[in-house]
Amino acid sequence: MSRPGTPTRAMPVRTGTLAVRGDIGRPGTLTVADLRERWEQHESAVVFDCATNGPQHHTFSGPLLREVAGDALPAFDARRRKDRSRFVLAVTGGDGHHTVLAWAEIDADFGDAPILLATRLDGRELDAVGSQLVVPSDRCGARYISAIRSIWIGACRVPAES
Repeated sequence: MSRPGTPTRAMPVRTGTLAVRGDIGRPGTLTVADLRERWEQHESAVVFDCATNGPQHHTFSGPLLREVAGDALPAFDARRRKDRSRFVLAVTGGDGHHTVLAWAEIDADFGDAPILLATRLDGRELDAVGSQLVVPSDRCGARYISAIRSIWIGACRVPAES
């Protein structure tokens, strides 16, 4: 099993595609078109503060992250809440920006956050540039990751106390 910071053999990822990997039963690569065609599309009108450009007003549409991640078959027992709550998702963009989310943020039994993997931004399809992570509840735009290249899903492993 790989960890987010562990060096691995580079996987070639085409523009507009994202690799889903980690502690999952169904790793693979998805295009923006896959995200649009395989999952229900949700729309979210958001306002967030950008450190360089000030307040941003946009409308995004795309599938819920929890649905896409769930279809990757994370290696936890879905019936056990505590097993699910130890999983994290690390999202990396084409420009090197990345963020980490707790599975509990997106899980319907916990935070139930409607986080999107956007396929459209203000009505424009994102096929050429890649999907964008959209966290509607965030006031700051730091977790709005553009041109997603990978999503790593896995258990948070805390070292044993010595």
